[in-house]
Amino acid sequence: MRKFKRLGWGLLALVGVLAVVIGSLTYHLKPDYDGEKKLQNLSEEVDVYYDTYGIPHIYAKNDADAFKALGYVHAQDRLWQMELLRRIGKGGLSEVFGKDLLGTDKFFLALGIDDYSSETIAKLNTSDAAVQMSQAYLDGVNQFVEEGPTPVEFYLTGIDKKPFILKDVYNTIGYMAFSFAMAHKTDPLLSKIKDKLGFEYLKDLEIDSDTTTQWIKNYPRNKTDSIHKSISDVMASLKKLSIPLFEGSNGWAIAPEKTKNGKVIFSNDPHIGFSQPSVWYEAHVSTPTYEKYGYHLAGVPYPLLGHNRKLAYGMTMFENDDVDFYYEKTHPTDTRKYRSGNEWKDYEIIAKTIKVKDSDDVHFSYKKTQHGPILNGIADQVTGERPISMWWIFTKVENKLLNSLYNMSYATTLDDFQHALEDLHAPGLGIVYGDAEDNVAWWAAAKLYKIPDSVNTKFVAENGKGLPVEKEYLDFSKNPHAINPPWEYVYSANNQPDSIAGMLYPGYYLPENRARRIVQLLESKNDWDKETVGDMITDDTSPVNVEIVRMLLKKVEVDSLSATHLKILDGLKQWKGDYPTESTEATVYHRWMYFILRNTFKDELGDTLFEEIQNTHLIKRTIAPIVANEGSIWWDDASTQDITESQADIVNVSFQEALQALEQTLGSDSSSWIWGRVHTIEHGHPIGQIDALRSFFNVGPFSVNGTREVINNMFFPYTEDGVYKVSSGPSTRRVVDFSDVENSMSILPTGQSGNPFSIHYKDQAEMYVNGEFRKMMLNKEEIISTSKSVLTFKPEN
Repeated sequence: MRKFKRLGWGLLALVGVLAVVIGSLTYHLKPDYDGEKKLQNLSEEVDVYYDTYGIPHIYAKNDADAFKALGYVHAQDRLWQMELLRRIGKGGLSEVFGKDLLGTDKFFLALGIDDYSSETIAKLNTSDAAVQMSQAYLDGVNQFVEEGPTPVEFYLTGIDKKPFILKDVYNTIGYMAFSFAMAHKTDPLLSKIKDKLGFEYLKDLEIDSDTTTQWIKNYPRNKTDSIHKSISDVMASLKKLSIPLFEGSNGWAIAPEKTKNGKVIFSNDPHIGFSQPSVWYEAHVSTPTYEKYGYHLAGVPYPLLGHNRKLAYGMTMFENDDVDFYYEKTHPTDTRKYRSGNEWKDYEIIAKTIKVKDSDDVHFSYKKTQHGPILNGIADQVTGERPISMWWIFTKVENKLLNSLYNMSYATTLDDFQHALEDLHAPGLGIVYGDAEDNVAWWAAAKLYKIPDSVNTKFVAENGKGLPVEKEYLDFSKNPHAINPPWEYVYSANNQPDSIAGMLYPGYYLPENRARRIVQLLESKNDWDKETVGDMITDDTSPVNVEIVRMLLKKVEVDSLSATHLKILDGLKQWKGDYPTESTEATVYHRWMYFILRNTFKDELGDTLFEEIQNTHLIKRTIAPIVANEGSIWWDDASTQDITESQADIVNVSFQEALQALEQTLGSDSSSWIWGRVHTIEHGHPIGQIDALRSFFNVGPFSVNGTREVINNMFFPYTEDGVYKVSSGPSTRRVVDFSDVENSMSILPTGQSGNPFSIHYKDQAEMYVNGEFRKMMLNKEEIISTSKSVLTFKPEN
């Protein structure tokens, strides 16, 4: 008995020690939201008031001091995220995570982001305000790096904190530009399909513009080989690390004529891969000459999304094609040379070194042509004898992105803001704008160039064909745009834009689904207010999916169905295309659609290419058109001989397989096949991949409304098991009402802080899932009176 008592006291003591250790870690490693700190080279005192959700409201006497304070508070909440993002472009992930990331590091080094950043830094004018404010921000970041508590992730991965430099900012922006580009996923894949099956099979894939879908209209202001495997592996490795990948977005601005209070209402929800922490860091910065409530990427001083009392702006992906692939021809007897026009040129050999955790440094080299890097052999994943090079506009044009972001942030009028966009060359962005002067506008911000009708940019170009190295760039005025159009709203949903220069712009546009719904809703009302726009931004209805179901139901052979299955069909007939968690029709539709896609494409493509095509926008664009095309060559099952399957055959077989699969996984009672059982969201942290640490670092899982390609765009990849784990969606939901700008509203997917010991690590997660909002505070008196935490920075002297 005494032994058991001693054991009990021993266990109690151990628990007590653990509690003390955990409590000590929590106290020492959590961010400081209260008190006073000395900040180096600060000219005057800066006050930072934290609101209920941990958003810093920074009040300073001058801009440089404000940006120093911003850098410090940003770092104490997001230093680990800053560290990861700055490492991607320079090939530094293997140093943290080991040799499994070598392929990813080699790929990004070959893209040339790091070299391009070095070239840009060498040309910078250090007297530019954009550079000076950026350096002030980095000074604040680095003081936290030097003096602040080390985030727990640094201890767990064994890496040291190091100062941040201006080049890190450019490398982070470069990674963002890459994650927007869809050509990396699509062009090599289409070339593989063409080579394997022939052009006949490409005719029914949506590789060209579809004039029957919902396009973004223009309104000028003054108008009266196997390269796919390497890229796929790179994207997969970033997803495993829960590094945010930019996927899509919605944005719209409603003119005063269509709002209840007669002022502009602005809305934006960029779609980005879910991660923990979420991609955006919110901060409200106010000085006598500058004020912005902004959304910042980790390590970038200027917000990509923002508003104040004068104007609001946000972004979507433009989806233009700014990457081209070329087959190169190596000299038959001298492998150091390649064909360029009528002459042979020397390959440029680029040598790089990668630091690898718990291993020796890895040295590698790659070849480069006039077009760009040769991707064969990068990470030992690209095979095939024909060299393939990649031309990417991001590294080919002078980099003015930092100046552009600075000028966007400091703009006070529509004209100022539009001028700032002229320096955005890549990635292509759809910028949505609204202001207090009753203006609404949308611009495609990108460096566009002329493409002859004879050139299809979605295939790897043969030697001597394709676009020339020297592009004929268009003036910014020729970019698609709409300013104060007579239909009294602007929007962008990554869909096809109309032409403004007598030509279309090749791209990887998403299907019309979200665009149609946005236009349908905006056209239906002339009394919009903040609350109804808030409802709209969480809308989960798809009119396109309803049309698809109606077409499919016409093909179903009902005679062979049981009473239970007929009841399921009746439910689909009545379905409104909505996706609440209690819907059973939503579950049946997507299980059916998966089997239709698998039975339609997998027999011709095989496992690898079928997996690849599902990761492109192309398949999203193809679903509705191919269901409407009874005569498509894809319907025939290539694995069966002497039999030609019809669309009806595939539809019926797929329906039976879907029902059987649902019964096996969810039970025989179809009323229990609710969407919330299979459609879930979990915000993953890189360290959360370790099972023992998952519950500490990850947030969720939660059952969640929405689906692919509705306004509440909760995207998931189709899987064999029918479990739909949401991988990307609204990275924030924002509504700015200029009739009551101080009560504009927003939400983040998890919380403001990336520090797991912070009370703001996940305090918005359930609100987000429930479609709720919180206030974006601008009123200083209200901020001060409601703030429970004040951090004051004082000059060292």
